[in-house]
Amino acid sequence: MKLICSKKVLVENIALVSRAATSRSQMQILECVLLIADGDGFRMLCNDLELCIESGNIEAEIIEVGSIALDCKVFFDIVRRLPGDEVEITLEANNMTIIRSLKSEYKILGQTGDEFPKPPVIEKEQPYAIAAGQLRDLIRQTNFSVSTDDTKPLLTGELIEIDENYIKMIAVDGFRISLRQFKLDTPNKEPISAVIPGKTLNEIARILEDDTIATIYFADRSLLFELEGCTITSRLIEGDFIKYENMLSKDFITKVLTDRNALIDSVERATLITKDAKKNPVRLKLEDGRLIITSNSELGIAYDELAVMQDGQNLELSFNPRFITDVLKALDDDKVELNFATTSPTSPCTIKVEGSEDYNYLILPTRR
Repeated sequence: MKLICSKKVLVENIALVSRAATSRSQMQILECVLLIADGDGFRMLCNDLELCIESGNIEAEIIEVGSIALDCKVFFDIVRRLPGDEVEITLEANNMTIIRSLKSEYKILGQTGDEFPKPPVIEKEQPYAIAAGQLRDLIRQTNFSVSTDDTKPLLTGELIEIDENYIKMIAVDGFRISLRQFKLDTPNKEPISAVIPGKTLNEIARILEDDTIATIYFADRSLLFELEGCTITSRLIEGDFIKYENMLSKDFITKVLTDRNALIDSVERATLITKDAKKNPVRLKLEDGRLIITSNSELGIAYDELAVMQDGQNLELSFNPRFITDVLKALDDDKVELNFATTSPTSPCTIKVEGSEDYNYLILPTRR
């Protein structure tokens, strides 16, 4: 293999695919980036066996075809510090790779490309297309509720549901539910549901660019995202996702309408004297059009008050403040609704955007 490529283009594409390279693995090959130059062009990919990111065709002058797997971090560090605008990469005998730019030269030992794990082949029979900006919002406005508890693998991913008219994403961590949906511009013919790892969605959200289209293809155990400039292949999490629908009540005895930013500020002020949100929750007391927010810790007592629009009974509950602000900061609208099905101290709070059914967030109270 021998090729010449722009340093800027190389750096951009290594940074892109390296999101799927692992830094600690018993399989050294998983710490590598695979370089491929063949009749289809020049491209790179990384694969940690759960997530694979492959670049699109990279503009380069291919002099000789071939492939080599190089330590991703080492290769990236070398390329981005090279002095010239162009980089020459040459594969010699015994997997020795020479990287040149102006008067700088590095020789690094790689591994044969044949040893690099290839992503699963996914048939592109049924495409599901969505605007990249919409998909990024779906992820951004739900992914904070993905569980980090590996003993509950299904909850470490998000459920994606696509029916004829809507695409939904649902995340549950045992203490809260986040549901976000969009109405599709073009109806789909085949409904689908699958659980996608949270890590995959995080990386996709960082890559998505406005004014582009993301196309999704599903297989039994994996899925493929075709994005602008790259493709991402990921495993799916197998099993039946939690039945979340019955938890999201539509019947409420108390509704509160308030300004989103004002509520964020009030909750954050109340937490200034707390060190541990789990041990020191905030207490919300709704009383005759006032939302009183208090916090009590070993450092002292905080009190804050908001004027709100109240429809229903007074109540008093305690919540982990981060669960509230995670939802509010993910939203973009000015007005939000806080809804309560009962006045019991164990009644969950449902947060919605005023006048919209496309947002639905449930937070369980603490027992303090």
